[in-house]
Amino acid sequence: MSAGYLGSPVRALLRILAYVGLTLPLMPVQAVAVALRLRLRRTLPLWYHRQCCRILGFELERHGRRSGRHPTLFVANHVSYFDIMIFGALIPASFVAKAEVARWPLFGWLARLQRTAFIERRGARTAEHRDALQQRLEAGDDLILFPEGTSGDGNSILPFKSALFSVAEFRPGGKPLTVQPVSIAYTRLDGVPMGRYLRPFFAWYGDMEMGGHLWEAAGLGRVSVVVEFHPPVTLEAFGSRKALAAHCERQVAAGVSSALAGRPQRAALPGGATAAA
Repeated sequence: MSAGYLGSPVRALLRILAYVGLTLPLMPVQAVAVALRLRLRRTLPLWYHRQCCRILGFELERHGRRSGRHPTLFVANHVSYFDIMIFGALIPASFVAKAEVARWPLFGWLARLQRTAFIERRGARTAEHRDALQQRLEAGDDLILFPEGTSGDGNSILPFKSALFSVAEFRPGGKPLTVQPVSIAYTRLDGVPMGRYLRPFFAWYGDMEMGGHLWEAAGLGRVSVVVEFHPPVTLEAFGSRKALAAHCERQVAAGVSSALAGRPQRAALPGGATAAA
């Protein structure tokens, strides 16, 4: 069975036209808000992403409590470019993304307008980008990091790269940075559990071409997405970024597994670790 058979070309066209019709007029508004450092630069993306979720048929189910501390580093599994929209609808924060995303057509512009923090993992500008991240955290900006380093198939998560947790070593205002694991799972299509066959219509990984993937996904029905906020922690509770990465990976993996099984629940902290308030 193909996505073309499952989906509706008319629905796909209408959704994409509505998405573009919402996005293009708001881009200059957000650009002005960012340039003038207006409060709108933080609130408009939250509203925008919620409208995009409605247009494209994503129904969000949230579990757990989002950290109320600022700044907070949210660390999450990565399934698709749709994650940006979904997390953007729930968390008023900026994303940490690899530098090449800035060069993507349209999505690169949108990333800049959401004040995405672009990083080089290697090369001469690595130190410069680390300093920029520290400045953002010192200013109280919340950030969202995908520590797998790439997107997966949505059925499980990839290992978290401990090197990416170097951000957690920053101490904004002289205090430990709050780190909150967050899991995301695409669970149902029109109320029916997706399973391994349907999930790749929304997961974007490997060598999938984005345009065709977006067209197929937009033509399908309403998608249930479970997002779970796990207890916040700090690096000090674990002693090393490797241990912190392993803890966050376990929490997120448990959240994904529970959501796919239809039993989302907040995972408990391991013995000896303490949650940040």
